Amino acid sequence: MFESEIPFMEMAIRLLAAAGLALLLGLERELRGKPAGLRSHMLVSLGAAAFIIMGMHILLATAEGDPSARIDPTRIVEGIIGGIGFLGAGCIIQSRGNVQGITTGASIWIAGAIGVACGIGTLALAGMVTLLALIIVTVLGRFEREVIED
Repeated sequence: MFESEIPFMEMAIRLLAAAGLALLLGLERELRGKPAGLRSHMLVSLGAAAFIIMGMHILLATAEGDPSARIDPTRIVEGIIGGIGFLGAGCIIQSRGNVQGITTGASIWIAGAIGVACGIGTLALAGMVTLLALIIVTVLGRFEREVIED
């Protein structure tokens, strides 16, 4: 077992929250038959949370040791966002002038944000983001299909 400033149970709660909240968002995409569903969303969120927790561990370790060995935590978030942007872009396809997958790409991006929020321990923020994202993709999606497209 490794030592960390974040207790084991706290890490487990953060990682489980990241996977669980992303499960809700991924389930909506899965039920609609979209290319990125349950597992994709859960893995993106879990990975983002893990990278943030690792970054926090490195940050705390360097703060206690050599003061010249500093790490900028915002660079970790930038790296996560870049990687998730690549995955989201892969969900977006263009076929005969028709662009598809933008909502799925955006939901992958939001899954990453949920993971980052869980990773830093702001579970209330992660829950609110999940709830709002679900409202957007379900309620507004239904509104869009019934009112705007008809």
